Amino acid sequence: MMKRPLLCALMLALTAMPAGAANLVKTYSYFSVGGRTLDDIQNQLSRNGPEVKSTGSRHPGATQMAFTTRISYAQSAQSCRVADAAVTVKVKVILPEWRRPRKSDPDVRLFWDTLSADIKRHEERHVEIAKNHARALEDALKAAPVQKTCEQAKVKAAAIQVAELARHDQDQLRFDRVESVNFESRILRLMRYRMERVEAGQLPPP
Repeated sequence: MMKRPLLCALMLALTAMPAGAANLVKTYSYFSVGGRTLDDIQNQLSRNGPEVKSTGSRHPGATQMAFTTRISYAQSAQSCRVADAAVTVKVKVILPEWRRPRKSDPDVRLFWDTLSADIKRHEERHVEIAKNHARALEDALKAAPVQKTCEQAKVKAAAIQVAELARHDQDQLRFDRVESVNFESRILRLMRYRMERVEAGQLPPP
């Protein structure tokens, strides 16, 4: 249920950019979920969740990503090097929002609070992975070896980007695989923890 491929796009612009760390631009989008019972909520998530084009299936949450890389080059009589590089990753986090009925069952509310918090945590981790790789990409570009010509430097920079984004995709898929295996046990553990905190008066009743 938690698996989803990421939508990653790469654009290369040969314009000068000021030095700085990789930049993250993040937005949120929500889709409505209705229903009174756990089965109702599950059906709503399956029907209204974001659709993954590669599988045709829908998921309870998703993160869309696009990497933009801007590079400037310094050319001398006998060489060319990367003078500066700036990487921006734009992400759109898509999350569910339950239209909670007035008299919904407390157990259903507890389950929803637990599930929705876990979905958000999962997607935020995808964002964190992307930002870490954006930083790694920026560092790798700035450390690119000097080439004889700027055409060769551009080819090298493109290869660095392809390699780093491949590592990014692998890390994202690896994270999804681990999360999927542990999903049921994690939700049950989180629900027990929330129930214990409610009973101890550390959280308001659902």
